[in-house]
Amino acid sequence: MDLSAKISFLRSENRLTQEEFALRLGVSRQSVQKWESGSSQPTPEHLVKMAGEFNISLDGFLCEKSLRIAEETERDIKPVYSSLHGWQKYSAGLDVEYAQCLDEGLEVEKYKPYFDSVKSLPEGELREAAADIVFRLIRGCRTREGYGFYEPSDYINIVSCRPDSGRKAVKAPDKSTLKSKIEGAWYGRICGCLLGKPIEGIKRKELIPFLKKTGNYPMRRYIVSGDVIDCESLGNKFVIRDNFADKLASAPSDDDTNYTVLYQKLIERYGVGFTPGEVSDFWLKMQPKDAYCTAERVAFCNFVNGYLPPDSAVRKNPYREWIGAQIRGDYFGYINPGDPAKAAEMAYRDACISHVKNGIYGEMFVAAMIAEAAVNDEITDIVRAGLDQIPEKSRLFTEISGMLDDYRSGTDYSTAINKITAKYNDESGHHWCHTVSNARIVTAALLYGEGDFGRSVGLAVQEGFDTDCNGATVGSVIGIMKGSEAIGECWKKPINGRLKTDIFGCETVTVEELVSKTLEHIEQNVPDKSDR
Repeated sequence: MDLSAKISFLRSENRLTQEEFALRLGVSRQSVQKWESGSSQPTPEHLVKMAGEFNISLDGFLCEKSLRIAEETERDIKPVYSSLHGWQKYSAGLDVEYAQCLDEGLEVEKYKPYFDSVKSLPEGELREAAADIVFRLIRGCRTREGYGFYEPSDYINIVSCRPDSGRKAVKAPDKSTLKSKIEGAWYGRICGCLLGKPIEGIKRKELIPFLKKTGNYPMRRYIVSGDVIDCESLGNKFVIRDNFADKLASAPSDDDTNYTVLYQKLIERYGVGFTPGEVSDFWLKMQPKDAYCTAERVAFCNFVNGYLPPDSAVRKNPYREWIGAQIRGDYFGYINPGDPAKAAEMAYRDACISHVKNGIYGEMFVAAMIAEAAVNDEITDIVRAGLDQIPEKSRLFTEISGMLDDYRSGTDYSTAINKITAKYNDESGHHWCHTVSNARIVTAALLYGEGDFGRSVGLAVQEGFDTDCNGATVGSVIGIMKGSEAIGECWKKPINGRLKTDIFGCETVTVEELVSKTLEHIEQNVPDKSDR
């Protein structure tokens, strides 16, 4: 590209007329016209002026290469930080990181000024570099003396710290009964998710008045489009989502149901012997980045950048004990009816790619409860079966076993919920989305729902926090415990037996197909694939 062509290219790239270009350089339009035609050349002073005015290298004019190449090779290339979601910027999660470190009993208080300094920086490269320093500092933090919990993240130590219950696996129900239970599990999860989806993110102070105003408290039915019209007078800041049961042709896609379908595909591909590395690889192949949230989004980006499990769970991941893993373990419970230990072990292999400690235990707890619920209709036994799979000195075990003791001693539902809300504030994102706070709501809904599907999922959703996650988990447990017949048509009808997902090549699936494949996996005991 000769000099005349470079000048013409520069003007065109900046979308300037010859007259506008001339004005920027303090010359006449005719001069620019002559430069571009090659009939005359700019003076060195004019070239220096062009380089400075348009922020390019002077060498780009003088060397035998195109102006574009000169620009691309000599300027700094940086990400546009404003284009990244907060979950993908470690600096954006430092408030959560600090709270998480305190939860884990780490001696992080001495570094509080560093956290505050980073937050005061403007968004950009410097802020992220400073956040990197904070990450390195907290990686060296010790556990404070007197911290009362022991919470390993590796499977061998988790097993060694579980209570010795003596519980053994029991035979699965007969085929006819099992089919009803598996269908109930799928419908339970999908319908429970849909119940909470329109109000995901609402706070209790707005949710409960809304439900009362619309005649749906205690919550026993879906939110419909007419409820929003009835509720205009409340002045709620939260905008109700548009997933109204009376306006749907199928269940909408949601991460709470995506994972259950995804892991059916995972078992189909890798068998029950799948590894954490295979799960991470499957994530990259089967869903877009935006299908993953919080800890899952961090882990996904870590996979892309070559950080593999278990490092993918801890590298710049403030959300490592949030609820994300707890919503992923249902399918491992479905395919291990009567065997909570096996379900929990499979759940561990999934959870460890994105979570640590109680984040892992949440998925193991839920998977084990579902496996037990397939063969046992006593709720307290089901909760206990979940607890049997997690460390006895963990925060999750301590709080759930405390709720179970309260329930057995006659504590009423309102008192049980008040204990949760006294400790966890849903105005805090960390509390709103944490494994333990939501597991307590799930447990309360199971215990006080007394095996009734509508009452149980209603309790799980009406108390706020992560509404669709908790509704889905409770629906899954009650659905597999009671069977499809216990889920009324008022719940099933709006979804028309269909579910949308974000999984590549699997945009819409039917419940019938999902149930059939699940039963096949149970019957085959899903042997490992030989072509891995």
